[in-house]
Amino acid sequence: MSASFQLHDTIIAVATPNGRGAIALLRLSGKNAIALTGKFFKNKDLSKQPSHTLHVGRIVDEQNQTLDEVVVGLYRAPRSFTGEEVVEISCHGSPYIVRELMQLFIRQGARLARAGEFTQRAFLNGKMDLAQAEAVADLIASETQTAHRAALYQMRGGFSKEIEALAEKLLNFVSLIELELDFGEEDVEFADRSHLKNLVLEIRKTVQKLVQSFALGNAVKNGIPTVIAGRPNAGKSTLLNALFQEEKAIVSDIAGTTRDFIEDELIIEGLAFRFTDTAGLRQTEDQIEAIGVARTKEKIKMASLLLYIFDAKEIRKQKDFEDEKAEALSYHVPLLMVGNKSDKIQPEIKKLLENQEDTILISALHGENLALLQQKILAKVEADRFKTGDTMVTNFRHFESLSLADRYLEKVETDLDKHLSTDMLAADLRAALKHLGEITGEITPDDILGNIFSKFCIGK
Repeated sequence: MSASFQLHDTIIAVATPNGRGAIALLRLSGKNAIALTGKFFKNKDLSKQPSHTLHVGRIVDEQNQTLDEVVVGLYRAPRSFTGEEVVEISCHGSPYIVRELMQLFIRQGARLARAGEFTQRAFLNGKMDLAQAEAVADLIASETQTAHRAALYQMRGGFSKEIEALAEKLLNFVSLIELELDFGEEDVEFADRSHLKNLVLEIRKTVQKLVQSFALGNAVKNGIPTVIAGRPNAGKSTLLNALFQEEKAIVSDIAGTTRDFIEDELIIEGLAFRFTDTAGLRQTEDQIEAIGVARTKEKIKMASLLLYIFDAKEIRKQKDFEDEKAEALSYHVPLLMVGNKSDKIQPEIKKLLENQEDTILISALHGENLALLQQKILAKVEADRFKTGDTMVTNFRHFESLSLADRYLEKVETDLDKHLSTDMLAADLRAALKHLGEITGEITPDDILGNIFSKFCIGK
């Protein structure tokens, strides 16, 4: 959607989910929103009502037939979400009523809003920057406390302020460098190169910290990928079912029952984990099972945490355990060894396994130690990192822009070290500022804006 797309139109959308409910909310925005609603609203003259007020009345059609008893909220420009005249109509949630009201306003000149168009107008009218606008979508999509906290911080402008502070520090030097270019023939220096070098080092340190936070932020936003793997019949599917307290996977004594992935999300103390049950790891002549084993190995390599399940009753001595762990360690991902069927092992073996590092004994069938397993999982991913309150980059576009900004700041360092020409220094400083500006939307092409807002839900 182009940033210049028919911004003079009055738009309308249903802001509540589809389906039958007690209440539905219709939202209009544009210079004619209040006048258009007032034309069919009985009981009060909406044109004379102040902003941020609610009004109870009837909405009628062109034949003066009552469509519904509604509550109308008025938000006058510029004190509204979009910066335009905004009307929110709370009506009864009948699909028929919603359809009739929508058709009435569309017949009178409103048009259906495109996905994200309300938030796009808020951005274009200066009510929020682009990073804040993107956070609106993240806030709506948030399913955990940590994701909600990160999105809310960004929507309130915390992340934007950090980016703007970095850009502002650079801007003074860029201005001085540009001034030098104007006096190019006189060989003068307005920008202290040593101060600029120290500033670039300081800014790079902050930018790199934000870049590195993306792995953490992405896990907060999308869930921590956690793979349950191990040999056939170790109890992987039983554990998955026990964690989710429902029959998600088929459990059988026949080895190789699971041949493809079974995935679902579980929230543990405000953090989302995307658990994947996988095919048993073994050599097999069965072509389909072999494909499942190969896919399992690929899935493990992409995991943030591997829960390697082994049959504890098969452990007779230290070497048996070491062989199991050697297989798990070969994937080089964070690991938690989970000894299943603990109710069937001898006391001396239990003691042996309990003393192993990053190892826990459970009985998936009987639910033994599952709460402790969850605590071990949280400890393994260092869950406290997600609750520090520090800024986390959760958006790939921001990650990419920060990475590019850092690349150009590195070039600025090189320019300074090699005493390169002022015009090269200026070009690299401008590029770094450009990529920082892309995050908040100061410099953003229309096609990028269209791509961003097209991913929003209708009505927001």
